[in-house]
Amino acid sequence: MDENQISRIIVDCCYRIHVNIGPGLLESVYLEILIYELKKLGLKCEKEVGIPVRYEDIKLDLGFRADLIVENLVIVELKAVEKVLPVHNKQLLTYLRLTGVKLGLLVNFNVNLIKDGIERVVNGL
Repeated sequence: MDENQISRIIVDCCYRIHVNIGPGLLESVYLEILIYELKKLGLKCEKEVGIPVRYEDIKLDLGFRADLIVENLVIVELKAVEKVLPVHNKQLLTYLRLTGVKLGLLVNFNVNLIKDGIERVVNGL
């Protein structure tokens, strides 16, 4: 499976979750349910993955954490906020650059229609 196929599966799972439980819960709830749904489909999921920063010859473990990495190909950053800010997109793009992953999904569950809460962020795809 490639990044686009995996992202379609993730988006479909987010849609089902949103239809079933709607907006208004904590990000952590959506994260656990999304992991459950993706694992049911046989996908490998890593939660709260540490992302180090490399600068010249040093590696800095500064506490950056990706919410979810699926099949080592797609980073998913979940939000449950009133409004996604530009800094959220930049954060995900930085995670993509630091890890070498090419595709990320920024998903905000605190929307009336989940299609309005999903943004693709691409790093050289």
